[in-house]
Amino acid sequence: MTVAEIKLALMTLSTSELTDVIDAAEDIRQKQLTVGQDVFVVQKIKRTAGVIVKINTKKAHVEMRGSTYVVPLVMIEAA
Repeated sequence: MTVAEIKLALMTLSTSELTDVIDAAEDIRQKQLTVGQDVFVVQKIKRTAGVIVKINTKKAHVEMRGSTYVVPLVMIEAA
């Protein structure tokens, strides 16, 4: 299935079905993060490089600039 086909299929879903799809996609993205992985912490106007030290349910501990920060998983993307 191509991205274009997926987009067309998403247009036919109800709001609750879209919410389920979004939740599933977020779960998949979060499961791809691992301890020791190089990542970027994405803010509105900048991306800061770091390394994941620990992963919790909704947040991860990321070492950046010599300090460790607790960052929501939705703000982390793989480097």
